Amino acid sequence: MSKERHTDHGSEPAVFEPARLGPITLKNRIIKSATFEGATPKGQVGDDLVAFHRRMAGGGVGMTTVAYLAVSPEGRTDRHCVLLGDDVVPDLRRVTDAVHEAGAAASAQVGHAGPVANARSNRSPSLAPTRRLGPSGAMTRAATDGDIARITEEYRRGAALAVEAGFDCIEIHLGHNYLLSAFLSPKLNRRTDGWGGSLANRSRFPLQVVEAVKGAVGDRAAVTAKLNMADGVDGGFWLEESLEFGRMLEAQGALDALELTGGSSLSNPMFLFRGEAPRVEFAATLPGPLRAGFRLVGSRFLQEYPFEEAYFLPYARQFLDALSLPLILLGGVNRLDTVEAALDEGFSFVAMARALLREPDLVRRWEEGSTDEGLCIHCNKCMPTIYTGTRCVLVPDPAAG
Repeated sequence: MSKERHTDHGSEPAVFEPARLGPITLKNRIIKSATFEGATPKGQVGDDLVAFHRRMAGGGVGMTTVAYLAVSPEGRTDRHCVLLGDDVVPDLRRVTDAVHEAGAAASAQVGHAGPVANARSNRSPSLAPTRRLGPSGAMTRAATDGDIARITEEYRRGAALAVEAGFDCIEIHLGHNYLLSAFLSPKLNRRTDGWGGSLANRSRFPLQVVEAVKGAVGDRAAVTAKLNMADGVDGGFWLEESLEFGRMLEAQGALDALELTGGSSLSNPMFLFRGEAPRVEFAATLPGPLRAGFRLVGSRFLQEYPFEEAYFLPYARQFLDALSLPLILLGGVNRLDTVEAALDEGFSFVAMARALLREPDLVRRWEEGSTDEGLCIHCNKCMPTIYTGTRCVLVPDPAAG
């Protein structure tokens, strides 16, 4: 595959030149990827969420992604997750207005948490492809045909509401063993009906959702998806199938780009994060009985993987070779030369997260001529802060200032 198929500027696109993403144009090729902001207590959008994304937009990214907007009540990660409905559109418009005023585009990550959802917090049974024990200790409910039809419609409606709220891009969550990712997983999807078994069957629900979102959005916004290349779990979704599913998405023609990720929020989240495992800090966020249990299983749940710059690149190159669909590289990017090299290889955009929690203005400094490596040390102590306001613990909390 040639590099030119992914770029607008020849074989070596400039990081800080405008770039097309479907029907929209970003001012550069760096995207702030979705990280749950911990800034929506009781699911309410307020000043903290606006300020979070204003900082990211003002820091120089081409687009910042709001995470995580649930399409269904039981699809919230917990009760502090925003549920897309008519009532939140005006408040989400405050976020997109602030982002636009700061010179960036705004993306809405929409999804259904499925088996990852906290049923006790949501006061509603969590859904999964097949019945299993959920993270809150309650059993999930196997999604029925009616649930699948309802949730597909809720994705369609949620995407339309996000566009009404001023978002320039809709990102569909197909990763981390959330509901659509769980349907793709041969480990989590043990169904024997038309939604399970073969990859073609396991792909039906995700592909149906992507089609519904595109139908709702049309050319009013870009449509992207965040896809697991690998779950990082024995028996889970892995490259052989994720590449084939990528080909299905490309053939469908509904996506403007594909962001490549990995890991399971149910079983192996550190496959996504890499670096130090913040077991002590994570345990401190749990209620007493769960904290005691976590001491026994914490090292298995939060495994430790050595950090390497752009650690998903070897997997992502497989997609670069197989697809002509524009691709977004994600995973441990701290350096400008890493961004440049990824674009030179043929990736259309590069997504960053933890480095921008540490230094929201890093991209702007790069554009002004700095070549400094980001200061993020991959301690991952930002992970447990999602319950109190996501931030780097090595800098003062901007919300407290």
